[in-house]
Amino acid sequence: MRPGTDRALARTWVVTLLMILALMANVTYVQAFQAEDLRDSALNPRRLTDRFTIDRGPIVADGERLAWSEPVDGGEEYQRHYKDGPAFAPVTGYFSVFSETGLEKAANRVLDGSDPRLATTNFVDKLIGNPVPGGTVEATVDADAQRVAFQALKESGTRRAAAVALDAETGAILVMASTPSYDPDAVSTLDREKAQQAFERLNDQPLKPLLNKATDEVYPPGSSFKTVVAAAKLEAGASKNTQVKAGAGYRAPQSGQPIGNSHGGACSRNAIPLITAFAESCNTTFAYMGAEEPGHDAVAEEASEFGFGDRIRIEDGIAAAASVFPDTDSPALSALAAIGQGSTVATPLQMAMVTAGVLNDGEIMKPYLIAELQASDGSTVGRAAPERFAHPLTSEEAAQLRDMMEAVVASGTGRSLRGTSVLGGKTGTADVAGKSYNDRWFIGYGPREDPEYAVAVVTEAPGAGSESGPIAAEIIDALAS
Repeated sequence: MRPGTDRALARTWVVTLLMILALMANVTYVQAFQAEDLRDSALNPRRLTDRFTIDRGPIVADGERLAWSEPVDGGEEYQRHYKDGPAFAPVTGYFSVFSETGLEKAANRVLDGSDPRLATTNFVDKLIGNPVPGGTVEATVDADAQRVAFQALKESGTRRAAAVALDAETGAILVMASTPSYDPDAVSTLDREKAQQAFERLNDQPLKPLLNKATDEVYPPGSSFKTVVAAAKLEAGASKNTQVKAGAGYRAPQSGQPIGNSHGGACSRNAIPLITAFAESCNTTFAYMGAEEPGHDAVAEEASEFGFGDRIRIEDGIAAAASVFPDTDSPALSALAAIGQGSTVATPLQMAMVTAGVLNDGEIMKPYLIAELQASDGSTVGRAAPERFAHPLTSEEAAQLRDMMEAVVASGTGRSLRGTSVLGGKTGTADVAGKSYNDRWFIGYGPREDPEYAVAVVTEAPGAGSESGPIAAEIIDALAS
């Protein structure tokens, strides 16, 4: 063979060897680092079908199974089932032939046994190639309180409603209820045609029962947002006893339409203590604060510190919609936004977090929904570790806001709750343009002795925010029992 030919063959062998090595490296990378991502990709048509052959682990709360799997077709597939499905749907979500939501999504790899942490507790199964049994997900919710909240919302006769309750010290979500709701069993059937029909039926309903109103919907918060504005005023150097502007009407600079109060009384005076303006929910006071002093930028900064402007991550794959305080240079729009109208919107979760920050000495803890993860043998492979979300208030500012919220219940717009388990709170009644109903808010905390729960309730119906207060009281009663 000629020397030139030898060199050509050598180069060919080198190139071939490099290509083989590159192919092996790519296969190794895909199998070692991308396998789970590829398996869970929405572009993988076998993504969910194959996993119905796995005995998926349960979702539990307070020792109750909220979601579990049962064998069908002689054990070749497993059907998902849900206890009190409509009540717990915002927590569990569903696991269908098309997609998964809620904890079914956030803890999917633990539930289906593919989480690497489970392999160490089931080493023999992993070694011989058997599927690793699915693990257990323990939710943070208080099962009884969740049922109480759902039933109260359902029986309120309102258009839509939602409630969130947090452990203010840890951030654990104890209640996350939403109405109208749906039964996850209906959409989690293995029959693709029936599942499709169920989804179409639910999506055709105007009030969107599949939507978790506690985290995925935003509403104008009305006067409950005055809690954030009051915090901005305290941050600017005021105290609860500082005299603030009031009056029967307030016209912002460059505005032709004055803002009035829903009632007279103390709000009609020219100047009153901040605590009185808060307890009586004086629109004129807080509109002035938003437009002029401390002004839009101060309120916007305070709202941002509470979490407005960003989606709030709860667990992997679960994040609440972003609450919004508008960016505007119009004093008229700032005045409207400061009383929780106009372009100001919030989720019930966000307003529960505002309340939790006030109750927890100015510190907001990150909300979470998973308390513990367990392998099939009962061993713990993961446990929640509470972490700080934000610190928008000093301890002194938080104490003054608590005094103001307690004045709401003692003598202000929430006085109908005197004698209940609600110690402090804030009402909010937001007009909805062109609608016959209001968004009726109550945010508050309790129980009266050693308060630890922060609650936000919104209901859609004619009337005032105080009408949502009794639901908050029922939730606190259930949590404290």
